[in-house]
Amino acid sequence: MDGKNSLQITKASGAYDDDGHAKRTGNLKSAVAHIITAVIGSGVLSLAWSTAQLGWIGGPVTLLCCAIVTYISSFLLSDCYRNPDSVTGKRNYSYMDAVRVNLGNKRTYVAGFLQFLTLYGTSVACVLTTATSLRAIMKSNCYHKEGHQAPCTYGGNLYMILFGLVQIVMSFIPDLHNMAWVSVVAALMSFTYSFIGLGLGISTVIKNGRIMGSITGVQKAKVADKIWLIFQALGDISFSYPYSIILLEIQDTLESPPPENQTMKKASMVAIFITTFFYLCCGCFGYAAFGDATPGNLLTGFGFFEPYWLIDIANVCIIIHLVGGYQIYCQPIYTTADRWFSKKYPNSGFVNDFHKVKLPLLPALEINLFRFCYRTSYVISTTGLAILFPYFNSVLGLLGAINFWPLAIYFPVEMYFVQKKVGAWTRKWIALRIFSFACFLVTMVGFVGSFEGIIREKISGKG
Repeated sequence: MDGKNSLQITKASGAYDDDGHAKRTGNLKSAVAHIITAVIGSGVLSLAWSTAQLGWIGGPVTLLCCAIVTYISSFLLSDCYRNPDSVTGKRNYSYMDAVRVNLGNKRTYVAGFLQFLTLYGTSVACVLTTATSLRAIMKSNCYHKEGHQAPCTYGGNLYMILFGLVQIVMSFIPDLHNMAWVSVVAALMSFTYSFIGLGLGISTVIKNGRIMGSITGVQKAKVADKIWLIFQALGDISFSYPYSIILLEIQDTLESPPPENQTMKKASMVAIFITTFFYLCCGCFGYAAFGDATPGNLLTGFGFFEPYWLIDIANVCIIIHLVGGYQIYCQPIYTTADRWFSKKYPNSGFVNDFHKVKLPLLPALEINLFRFCYRTSYVISTTGLAILFPYFNSVLGLLGAINFWPLAIYFPVEMYFVQKKVGAWTRKWIALRIFSFACFLVTMVGFVGSFEGIIREKISGKG
């Protein structure tokens, strides 16, 4: 926690960590919940489409490779939480702090810009995806009553505004330290809608009486079209895993002992194993159910129409998950703003003072005027951008392609070299350089595929 309120709580309880902050209480379970909330988004339901483009061999192999890459990245970054020693050194509270200590100010500005751009973009995507799921609920009920060919169309602006209002209330949560329960609920929701998608896929395979799809994936008349779709699928799968941009923020919630990096590595392994299991199940069974006709999203793209009530439940779970996911991605920005303004204006009552507010039927709340104004403005800006640019999801894929390599691979590798004093041209140095370059190539492939996909959508009139 930060600010005057956190300091008062710390003094009152007498519980200090080595940096004078209130005692951190996070553990393996809370870290796994945070990671799963950040990683398993509604994008898990689009992996069937990606698997369809790559085929029965390419799809699962790509998923497994991305899981391995993500664990290596998280392993490297976990050791950068403390400097100079990864067990007893001084804490780096955020991704930017770690970059600044290990790589200097110049690269910190680049990392900070890319990190906040990704966090902000993901927040906008949460608003858009929520509206998509709410529209899917309305369409599901409409199709059930009117038939599957009925022109069931609904706008999304009202749903985005309602989601924004919920996020303004959720933004009263001080920081990630107080969000374990939110992440647990969100993680449970992600499991629920993933299981529903998986169950519907299995039932469709049984109903069809055979497994759809092929080893080479969706067939296209033109080789160029097939290559573009493979590029896009590789990008989609690659960008569905990494959570590097918030890993250190999550690690900063963990209690010690045991050393935070050890707990974080275990949490990453558990979370990535669970994530990969769901990704493989949803991707493979979705492809097995629909083959070349696999929709972009199993639950909102209406590959399944019935039972409509089950699809509604799944979309409600997606919405609840996104409520928590939005907070996971915006809290690092909130925390950075709190720290910067508190340091810049240490004597400002507006920035540092907390005021007790008692609402009927609710416990007393402590409100900080700066946090209220800043966080409300942030939510309004993300909601407004989503309303103005309802096709931002396509652009987000492009941003994800740009940011994947530097944030998830390049900076963690470079910081690890400095942290562990890895000498040039040693075996470890060569292996990590090859690893970084290979991931750079995947990023470029994903970028090209995403860019071509946006152009194709615009030409076809979908964007």
